[in-house]
Amino acid sequence: MTKRIFITATNTDIGKTYTSKLLLKEYASRGLKVGVIKPIETGVIDGFCPDGSELLELVKKLNSNFKNINIEDIVPITYKLPAAPFVASNNKKIDLKQIDKAIQKIEKLCDILIIEGAGGLYVPIYENFMMIDLIEYLNVSTLLLTHCSLGCINDTLLSKKVLEDRKLKHLVSFNCYKKDDNFSKVSEPYFIKSDFEVLKVNSDIDKICDVLYNL
Repeated sequence: MTKRIFITATNTDIGKTYTSKLLLKEYASRGLKVGVIKPIETGVIDGFCPDGSELLELVKKLNSNFKNINIEDIVPITYKLPAAPFVASNNKKIDLKQIDKAIQKIEKLCDILIIEGAGGLYVPIYENFMMIDLIEYLNVSTLLLTHCSLGCINDTLLSKKVLEDRKLKHLVSFNCYKKDDNFSKVSEPYFIKSDFEVLKVNSDIDKICDVLYNL
């Protein structure tokens, strides 16, 4: 059975696509056939999916089974407006079977499937159905990606508590940018004192992959 890993974040622009690509490369280096899908992408103009295109380009290099896969296969639902799906679709209820069908097609080509979400856990997909509900529906292991700038303690703990309350299998990792050089002074001390393991995307991707694979 294909291992499913869902990539979510504490907010938008945290680095989900960047991290998804690192995961794909790391798992591929271990001899696993990797796959990727982004079920919903907004901000798609004239059929161009910024995130999906990056992911597709990489996975084709890593897994020859994807040679005949196109962007519609890995990004089955798109909207033009760069907003939450609820807004971008004018609250049009999506057909979850459309996502199921897309995932089933891609899973036949890989051992491990990276599923990239849109925005954070409480981004509304349609009324009363959030991104976290999609995570639960898909029955996946989840990587919660968080930032390293001021405010990350609050953002990280809030999102982690939501996952814990829903009893969803998850791991937290930090995506630190160069501008976040004060993380070790203003935020990391709290996590260390609280015995919160600080796994950083750029330096701990191997351990992150190990933990996610066994969740």
